Amino acid sequence: MSELRVAIVGGGIGGIATAVALSQRGIEARVYEQTPALTELGAGVAVAPNGLRMLRRLGFGEAIQEFGVMWDDTRYIRSDGTEIGPMLRPGVEQFGLHRADLLNLLARELPDGVVHTGFQAIGFHQNADQAEVSFSNGEVATADIVVAADGIQSTLQGFVTPPSRPVFSNTIAYRGLIDSEGLAWKPGAVRNWLGFGKHFLAYPVRGGELLNWVAFLPTDEQMKESWSAPGDPAVLVAEYQGWDPALQALIARVDSTFRWGLYDREPLPAWTAGRLTLLGDAAHPMLPHAGQGANQAIEDAVVLATVLADADKATAPEKLLTYESLRRERTSRVQSLSRARGSMKESASDDRSTGDLALAAQAADHGDWLRDYDAEAEARAIIG
Repeated sequence: MSELRVAIVGGGIGGIATAVALSQRGIEARVYEQTPALTELGAGVAVAPNGLRMLRRLGFGEAIQEFGVMWDDTRYIRSDGTEIGPMLRPGVEQFGLHRADLLNLLARELPDGVVHTGFQAIGFHQNADQAEVSFSNGEVATADIVVAADGIQSTLQGFVTPPSRPVFSNTIAYRGLIDSEGLAWKPGAVRNWLGFGKHFLAYPVRGGELLNWVAFLPTDEQMKESWSAPGDPAVLVAEYQGWDPALQALIARVDSTFRWGLYDREPLPAWTAGRLTLLGDAAHPMLPHAGQGANQAIEDAVVLATVLADADKATAPEKLLTYESLRRERTSRVQSLSRARGSMKESASDDRSTGDLALAAQAADHGDWLRDYDAEAEARAIIG
């Protein structure tokens, strides 16, 4: 058992995955989450091959098969219902999961006493020997390393680098879940309807029991970065009027929805300061259009745990810089890809233009550096 002590601030998918990866390597980890209980806002999450590879290394392969749904029929569809082409190249193994299911799968692997809820970080201090995080409940956590996995509005990010300004995408997303019973939806089917300035994505989760959907609409309204603001289903009916009848039938089943403004940040110049490092959305928030947010956080988790496997108290800060060097350039590239994917989808039109050809070709793109990437192997190659 390593003598290294790691405090993880944030109990989302990235923070809990980090605790699991560290624990499996014999490193003591404690998670401090600000909410009263572990929970994941949002509904569906796409587990791409690069994230799936890491989850299988952590021992979750069978659970992903059980609780997720493999995408075996993916299609871009024009607003009039005609097909553009596949979303994924043949043979790509990707799953849709409910975000809460993925979080619960990860969390149940942790021993009792690892996760502490009701801990909202308000301050940070470090010296040559240790780091401390202070919380609004008056408690203080002392550790050799602190991992800030506290999300896009990270409190601890400011102790590493000046916070990056939010960049609004001029898009609002509506999201929700529909009971699959009685819905004519082929198991494993994924559909992404595209029209000028807007699109609508739907895929099954929770073993096919539910259909997760997200509608992306243009706006000049800079609403708060919130996953839980209520939305009006009537907006969907109006915005997608005249679109594919299959989509309109799906929207007719929506009786409640949430909405949120889509923001990201410019890549940060640094992730690490001494014994403090950033992870997940605290380090690299990205738009959802490449489906990589959770996958990149899971990669972060495995790389960090791999790098720290032979660390001690004295070498920990140097190891954190190695972690940053392995992750920062890659995640910056994925952030850029996510913006570009959104622009491509939202500029789609109903004429059979070069834009359609670009979307169809996209299914075969990015495989070598994005989906086929092995984050753990890259880390092992660096540390020897």
